[in-house]
Amino acid sequence: MRIRLLHNPAITLVLVTAGALAGVTARADEGSMFSFSGYGTLGAAHSDDSQADYLVDEFKPNGPGHTHSWSFDVDSRVGAQVTATFSPKISAVVQVISQQGYDDSYRPTVEWANVKYQVTPDFSVRAGRIVLPIYMVTDSRRVGYANPWVRPPVEVYSLVPLTAVDGIDANYRFVAGDVTATFQGTFASSDSHFPDASGFNPGVAKARHEVAVVGTLERGFATLRVNYGHADLTIDSFKPFFDAYRQFGPVGAQIADRYDVDKRGVDFVGVGAVYDPGRWFVTAEWAKFDTHSVLGAKTGWYVSGGHRFGPVTPYLTYARMRANSDRSDPGLPLQGLPPQAAGTAAFLNQTLNMTLGLVQQHTISAGMRWDFMRNAAFKVQVDEVHVDSSSTGTFGNFQPGFSPGARVRIVSAVVDFVF
Repeated sequence: MRIRLLHNPAITLVLVTAGALAGVTARADEGSMFSFSGYGTLGAAHSDDSQADYLVDEFKPNGPGHTHSWSFDVDSRVGAQVTATFSPKISAVVQVISQQGYDDSYRPTVEWANVKYQVTPDFSVRAGRIVLPIYMVTDSRRVGYANPWVRPPVEVYSLVPLTAVDGIDANYRFVAGDVTATFQGTFASSDSHFPDASGFNPGVAKARHEVAVVGTLERGFATLRVNYGHADLTIDSFKPFFDAYRQFGPVGAQIADRYDVDKRGVDFVGVGAVYDPGRWFVTAEWAKFDTHSVLGAKTGWYVSGGHRFGPVTPYLTYARMRANSDRSDPGLPLQGLPPQAAGTAAFLNQTLNMTLGLVQQHTISAGMRWDFMRNAAFKVQVDEVHVDSSSTGTFGNFQPGFSPGARVRIVSAVVDFVF
């Protein structure tokens, strides 16, 4: 199969934008209050299952598999950042990113846009569009060059695919001996569009009263991070589905009230650690996401390690995602209903149980990173995804031949760069 790289709009956009921004960086005045930087990834991924698309998060409309045997959209992106330092205490940053969006376009979006006030050398406050700090890989989540893998393990990082929110945060750091402790608090809100790849109508996930609290301890080569987050979540596109349940009287209303996503509390807890003395590294992370709704409670974790042989770093990762809430519900009783109503009720029950049982899978990954030049790295990764029986895992755009419990192989190759 021939792949015409420059005829692919995703790759063309990444290359052209990266080149333009690199030129801007080269022309920047060293004495200016402004500084420029950027990053990007040029990638391709292949799935050996043509009956569904492999989705790295719920904001992706498609992926490798059914829609495209080879997808250039999964990891390809380019980002540019400008930082303005107005004084030793006041600075601002704007970061714009172009990547595949929920509508399958590469329309640039603002990832960060905030003003920072450095109250003391160890205490700062930011306001505007800021990072959502709930994972080990937070600020660099989209910066492939900063991470050892092709992409962070989806069994953990797809639990909360949101990366930026609008609000304020505060960061405090103190040093005790050889230990550095950092505490961060965030209060924000966000609106996130998602496609219909998983079967429901496209819509917007509205998160309000988002609170995130993070504590990080660093000592020598070791880092430990603990995260907690809470928000009130509303997804209006679920409303017609649960309104249909309410047409069946008190029993249907009870089911709708139990599972509807309307100002529903969402909780997130995460713990991560990394030990990296230089020649080798090992990192692990565990997270739980509970929506108290039809989206259920999910737990994900991974363990990953690698060894650096000069510019080449082979690595292995094991990751698992599982449901921690009911994976089925008896739903509406069908006995005694008229035929047409019984058919509608059966459809509602089937759809509800498909949603409750979506996430159960584990992945074994083997990869290699090659830092072939300054500020650029080539990576190749093979993922063996095992979807548990009665689950659809992190897949979407299902075709009639897709079988729960499938074993799917994903092959990815990327070039990451920073400038």
